[in-house]
Amino acid sequence: MKMTFRWYGAGSDSVTLQQIRQIPGMSGIMGFLDYKAAGELWTEEEIAAYVGQVHQAGLECEVIESVNVHEDIKLGLPSRDRYIEAYIQTIRNLAKYGVKVIIYNFMPVLDWLRTDLARPNPEDGSLSMYYDDRELGSLTPEELVRRTAENSNGFSLPGWEPERLADLERVMGLYRQMDEGKLLANFRYFLDAVIPVCEEEGVRMACHPDDPGWPIFGLPRVAYNQQGFDRIMALHDSPANTVCLCTGSLGSNVENDIPAMIRHFGSMDRIGAMHVRNLKHMGSDRCFRESAHLSSDGDLDMYEIMKAIAEVCPDTYVRPDHGRMIWGETGRPGYGLYDRALGACYLNGLWEAIQKGQHRAKEDE
Repeated sequence: MKMTFRWYGAGSDSVTLQQIRQIPGMSGIMGFLDYKAAGELWTEEEIAAYVGQVHQAGLECEVIESVNVHEDIKLGLPSRDRYIEAYIQTIRNLAKYGVKVIIYNFMPVLDWLRTDLARPNPEDGSLSMYYDDRELGSLTPEELVRRTAENSNGFSLPGWEPERLADLERVMGLYRQMDEGKLLANFRYFLDAVIPVCEEEGVRMACHPDDPGWPIFGLPRVAYNQQGFDRIMALHDSPANTVCLCTGSLGSNVENDIPAMIRHFGSMDRIGAMHVRNLKHMGSDRCFRESAHLSSDGDLDMYEIMKAIAEVCPDTYVRPDHGRMIWGETGRPGYGLYDRALGACYLNGLWEAIQKGQHRAKEDE
């Protein structure tokens, strides 16, 4: 396992590379050029500068997140081919600088979403991201976008870039005639174009789950359970077509058995990377808050999750996903330093215990 940390880049992140380097057991970062619009080419110069900073800090940069898929690709519009060509060149450029995994998603219009980015926890006063389906039902998509932007502490949020959502009403209208079947057909078209390039370059595409794990605002979604990801893997059968298995996104849907899903896709060698975090449902299957990583603070058994990783994909990339805001920290919602650093140490502690237990079991055989 390689423990990593998401980093948005100098000047765009409240956390520094030096701070990340000081977290015990941290091997590298999952990188992101947050100023790049969906469909825009990532140039060699930009990638070289970003990766160079990371290497200078003594960290690896083998995973890149949020090379966002342009909406025209998801919609299957005639203009999709030029955006796919830019995506292909971005893959080639990233591969030149040692990138081995590219994380992306195929969520129509709206990326991950929450109804509150800083809901106070009455038990300890920490602030965490929160979702309530009842609250969402009282909002229009435009109101949700406005609230999200107003409460992001001045930071851009992946998937919620203002320029990407500027023509929200028009794009939402284009999806009114689309169902899961049409979305999957457009998904196949995209994968058929990019996966052969990934095979040439030694790069794996890792699809992030829909978040939360069910359709929103009537938009089709296809990546929120095992059945959905089985279909995605079958769209283009290749070791380069993989899952970014996010325990929090998948865990939002109480029907998902996360350790079983890890074993299912890990045994197929189809886990490209993992986001590991916990969450707590608040009296409803469609209402939850993001909790500390500790198993007892949420609904997910982090020991069983890490044990499944150790069994079927022990060499994968892992990062502690969204953290709470604690100890007075202010930053990009979900992406402060303190709680994610605590999460990394907790996961590393579980990993050490599991590895030593496996070693001793072999010695006793």
